[in-house]
Amino acid sequence: MYNIYDLVTLEFINEHDLEHDLEHRRKFTTPKIYDANGDLKQRWYVYFSYRNPETGKMKRMKNIYGNANRFKTKADRYRILGLYKQRLTRFLKQGYNPFEDNTQLHLQKTNSTQKTNNETVNVSQKNSVPEKEAQKQIPKPTSKPTAKLNEKEPNKPTSIELLEAFNYALKLKINVISQSSYEDYRSRIYILHKWLKKHHKKVTHIEHLEKKHVLEFLNEVQLSSSPRNRNNYRTVFSTIFQVLEDNEIIQHNFVTSIKPLNSKPKRHKTYTDDEQERIFKYLEDKDPILLLYIKFISYNFLRPLEVCRLRIKDINMQNKTLRFKAKNKVLKTKIIPDILFNELPDLSKCQPDDFLFTPKQIGGQWKATEINRRNNFGKRFLTVKKELGFTSNYSLYSFRHTFITRLYRAMAKDSSPFEAKSRLMLITGHSTMTALEKYLRDIDAELPEDYSDLLKK
Repeated sequence: MYNIYDLVTLEFINEHDLEHDLEHRRKFTTPKIYDANGDLKQRWYVYFSYRNPETGKMKRMKNIYGNANRFKTKADRYRILGLYKQRLTRFLKQGYNPFEDNTQLHLQKTNSTQKTNNETVNVSQKNSVPEKEAQKQIPKPTSKPTAKLNEKEPNKPTSIELLEAFNYALKLKINVISQSSYEDYRSRIYILHKWLKKHHKKVTHIEHLEKKHVLEFLNEVQLSSSPRNRNNYRTVFSTIFQVLEDNEIIQHNFVTSIKPLNSKPKRHKTYTDDEQERIFKYLEDKDPILLLYIKFISYNFLRPLEVCRLRIKDINMQNKTLRFKAKNKVLKTKIIPDILFNELPDLSKCQPDDFLFTPKQIGGQWKATEINRRNNFGKRFLTVKKELGFTSNYSLYSFRHTFITRLYRAMAKDSSPFEAKSRLMLITGHSTMTALEKYLRDIDAELPEDYSDLLKK
């Protein structure tokens, strides 16, 4: 006797795809995989509901486990449960019923399949020709084969369109991540969509998108830019696809199985005293707004993006403090040292919501995203670098590294390294001593004393 549960987990079943059938689909729900949120200690299974012939209502049927929970990796469990799900869907569409004995139906289907296969073999043998004749009938290729991926004609889509899926995931992230991160996500996911429209026109719905497509795109990014940029795209895609999986729009986030590449982080070189003075003197005449922008990075140790977020209301002229949205904190307060406070112009005529820095003046409105505001000053400084002959290893970030190094070495002259770092933490805003020490090592701020006497015999 065969029941539908035994048939799903049989090892040898003919694997022909069937077309989508709305009439049969009404009798049951689409089978789904329960993966316990990736917990391999729990049991995974395929589940579905079928319309009870007596009550006419959908009834949850017993779970299908098979051999899935013997496997110890997520990939293996998804593979075997995916096969069970595919088989179950096919059997349900063929008319198999979990409330009935399906033995006769299965024998009928099996005999029909074997008969069809035998007829196909006979026709093939009848129409066969000698090997030499067959070779003559083979047409010569008219063009060279390309290395492009061979894509099958996609089945009739049952999922939402690709762009709709991406927009849905972005909508769910808009209140979870920062504006700058959201803009980065949106830009990268739209670049992927545009690339797919150009190179894989048949990928129109989310169910058509496969790992090979994303991997091909990431490879192109790596070859045209850098491994680091490729990894950044991968991180964004993994986040977006996880949202789609969590909301049952896709079955599995395959991006997580794409390994990141080893990449060397970009090093922002520190400036020497002479180089820093040369830049400041040049900007006094050429671009005083950019100079004040850089001094907020240098003297207040803010990141370029954090300076772009500053508004007039964030500056407390009486207490000489400023508030800003830091990288890993909602809101942070710092003192404004006199060396910077004395550089500030009169801000009394500005509106509280005005940005402190705009392209042409200090204090005013600027309708642009955070990323575009930061890029504006980055491009202006790029012009300065070219004019003064600095390489790409020098950046706006380099000023932060330069002045933190200068401050730490000055403190370490009159105190122990631990005491100097403890004082420095209050100024730079690092949350832990470990984070500060790693930062100081990365920028080579902490150097040993001369050890020549130790090398002498």
